[in-house]
This record gives sequence, C-alpha cells and structure tokens, in this order.
Amino acid sequence: MTVVSFDLAALQGIFPMMILFDHDCAVTAVGPTLERMAPGALGQSLRDVLGFVHPPVVPDAKGIFDTKGRRLRVQLLAETNVPEGEDPVILRAVVIPLTDGRGMVKLTFGPDPALALRRHRLTARDFAVTDPMVDYLYLIEVHGLLHSEYERLSDRLDLARDAAERAAVTDKLTGLHNRRAMDAHLTNLTTSAVRPFGLMQLDLDYFKAVNDTYGHVAGDRVLEEVAGILREEVRAEDMVARMGGDEFMLVFDNCTDVDLMCRISDRIIGRLEKPIAWEGHSCRISGSIGITMSSYYDQPDPDRLVSDVDAALYAAKRAGRARTTVFDPQSPPDDVEAVG
Repeated sequence: MTVVSFDLAALQGIFPMMILFDHDCAVTAVGPTLERMAPGALGQSLRDVLGFVHPPVVPDAKGIFDTKGRRLRVQLLAETNVPEGEDPVILRAVVIPLTDGRGMVKLTFGPDPALALRRHRLTARDFAVTDPMVDYLYLIEVHGLLHSEYERLSDRLDLARDAAERAAVTDKLTGLHNRRAMDAHLTNLTTSAVRPFGLMQLDLDYFKAVNDTYGHVAGDRVLEEVAGILREEVRAEDMVARMGGDEFMLVFDNCTDVDLMCRISDRIIGRLEKPIAWEGHSCRISGSIGITMSSYYDQPDPDRLVSDVDAALYAAKRAGRARTTVFDPQSPPDDVEAVG
C-alpha cells in the first residue's frame, strides 16, 4: 500500500468541510468552512459536534469506524447562527480511517444546501475549486426549479434505497428478518463481544403434514401465525429471523439467564400447540427448541453457535418433540438432554 502524506493546511484546502478525530473521538482538526459553520469544534468530542441521523451509530471510535465507506446522514450539533425554531443542517458524511489510527469525517451538503449557504454566507471561496458546490453557487439563482426537482428525486432515491436495504434482509412471507440478516447480526455480536446473548432455534413439528393435507397456502398461514407469536415473545432489541422453511432463530440481547430462556421457550411451545384456524380447518403443529448461550464460550463463533444450537434442537426432536433442549458445552451433542 502506498502512503501519501499531506500537511494539515493542504488537507484543509482539499477538504474544507472535514473533521479529524483521534482514537478517543476527540476532534483534532477542522476544515475552514466547517469552522465557519460550527466554530469551537476543535478539542471537543466528536459526539458533541455531529449527531448521526441515519444509520444510527454508536458514538465511540469503533462504532464510527464500523461505518467506513457508508454514506451517512449527520446533524451538525455545534452549528451556530441557527434561528430559533429551526434545526441544525443535515449533512452527508463518509468516515475514512487514516493510517496513523485517526479518522477523518468528510462532510458534504445534502440535497438542499441553500439553507446552510444562506445561514453562513458561504461563497465559492469556502470550497475547493474542484468541489461541485462552486458550480452550484454560480447557478443557484437561475436553477431554482431544477433544484426543487433534484431535492424530490434525492428523497425518492433515499426512500427507494432504504426500502431495498430492508427488503434484502426481510423474509417476504412473514416480515421477519431473513437468514442473511441473522448471519450478519450474529457476526456483529460475536465480533464486537460487547454484550452476552442467548440464542434460540425453533423448528416446527408436523408442519409438513399441514402442507400435505391442506396445501401450501395453509402452510403460509401457519408460518405467519408463528411469526406473530415470536414477535410477541421478544423485546424490541431482540431479533427474530425465519431461516428458511419452518425454521426460526431468535437472539435475546444482553441475556445470560438460561432459566429465563427456558421459560420463554415454554411459553412459545405452549402457544404453538393451540390449533390455527384456516378455512374451517384446524392446523395443528408444535415446536421443538434448542438453546445455547454466548456466555458458554470464551470466544463465541457464529458457526459454532449455530452448530451447537442446531444439535440441541435435534436432541429435543429425538426426545419426543414439543420440548426444549439446552446445549451443554461440557457434553457431546448426543448426550444433551431435553427439558420440558
């Protein structure tokens, strides 16, 4: 990798709306244009200068560096000249890690820069000569109509992008998260190692009989009902995903209580045993559940967690179904005993 060095003045000239921060998130340098908009940011914590609007970001060094390469929407918290009743400007941002362990936030205006330009009386001298904002400043007076259309188009594109991102991680039938979302979530949890969690895997018993007897439409109705039950049994911070077919995975965030997990599991199994009505028929299923806890492992690994909770699930099925098995890391998988 080739390393290119710039002195601070050159860097500020190229990126007049940039922020440099160190590993403690303290602001060590600010571009001159941003200094006009938010004077006094130097030396402050980055979290006191910028508010991360979308996507939500944990305002520490790791959380901020994890967004590298993504387009962010941020709010300039330290902005001055904000009239009473108005909000600080929303900016686009991208985080760039630097080779010396620091980071740079490169800021640009969003779809409507006119508000910030008026507030701070910015001119072409406040931007790099190659910055498209220079051309915008020259044309802003004669392109009002075009600007309004651009704003609407940008918003539509943002909405379409957000919808596409949601669709990519959502199961179309149930509206739950899908396998892709769960895999990413487990990877994030095991990589960050910030909080312990409980992992629960559910496989429906006798679901194939429903499909064979009443057809796939009835099966879809059953899956939708199961999804509703699982949503009601978790908190907002927990994740429920349909992994495919009649298999579901649940992650209980910041949980170390296996007895609590078993009580939740018992409630889920009890609710699944109630008949599900479909076109005058009663669809009957049950559920087998495996449980493991991230606290069982010195260094949790997504593949190991999924393998172990899968072993616990099939131990529950072998023991007669409609019951829960808690994985025991001290015992071989075949020796795991079901409870309930």
